[in-house]
Amino acid sequence: MASSLLTLLDDIATVLDDVALMTKVAARKSAGVLGDDLALNAQQVTGVNADRELPVVWAVAKGSARNKAILVPAALAISAWLPWLVTPLLMAGGLFLCYEGFEKVMHKLVHRAEDDAAKASRTAALAGADVDPVAYERDKIRGAVRTDLILSAEIIAITLGTVASAAFLTRLGVLVGISVLMTIGVYGLVAGIVKLDDAGLYLSRRASALAQALGRGILGVAPWLMKALAIVGTAAMFLVGGGILTHAVHDVQSWIDDAASGLGALPEIGAVLGAMLPTVINAVVGVVAGGLVVGVVALVRRLRGRPEAAH
Repeated sequence: MASSLLTLLDDIATVLDDVALMTKVAARKSAGVLGDDLALNAQQVTGVNADRELPVVWAVAKGSARNKAILVPAALAISAWLPWLVTPLLMAGGLFLCYEGFEKVMHKLVHRAEDDAAKASRTAALAGADVDPVAYERDKIRGAVRTDLILSAEIIAITLGTVASAAFLTRLGVLVGISVLMTIGVYGLVAGIVKLDDAGLYLSRRASALAQALGRGILGVAPWLMKALAIVGTAAMFLVGGGILTHAVHDVQSWIDDAASGLGALPEIGAVLGAMLPTVINAVVGVVAGGLVVGVVALVRRLRGRPEAAH
């Protein structure tokens, strides 16, 4: 009896170790989505009254938890009954990351003036007396939860690709663990980010000169933090998306590994070049793949729009 109990405890410990290890790997691979998730959700709260920012973040966090409660069982069902579908789904998720990153860059370069005008128009509309704050807040929450559904699906797909060959309990533990960590991590950070300006304003009004200086510093840094999050998130999308695509093609991944090993053997800077090469190749693959998908999507939209233009 005692030996059976010890064996059971050992099995549980082994499963927990596997879950912890694979959760770390999945979290690292999901970094691109995480950065984008942070930036998008922090931006979603803009325009909400200061005293309603945290309730809105909480409402979106609950919506995110519901999304993952649907996605995790679906992922487990796919891995159990349609395991061949894991790799195509993972590649689709990688392509979507590349597409989204490339589209963001192009939109920023091509439509920057239009975005500035739209932002000014939204600000003027929000200042009007005819805007229903309850309806506006509800729309913000719905939009954020819809966005979260896409990003959560990407995270679950990447995680599923990491644990596809693991035992069922390990798969379950990693998927649930990643879902909980990402939800708490993302929306905890979002809550902190959206309240940075309030913290800075509070400190800037204190009697202490040090507190005032710190408050002014926070107020100055907050807008740049949002921009940095958006840039880092977009770059990570290319890296993660490109990495998913290269890992999915065995010959390409083998060539990258061989090339990195060859560079690593060079004297002095070989170790640095060998470590950087996979990252550079993943980024290039991500950018090229994103550009191709954006081009295909634009072509399909144009072809579908021709009949409408004829009317």
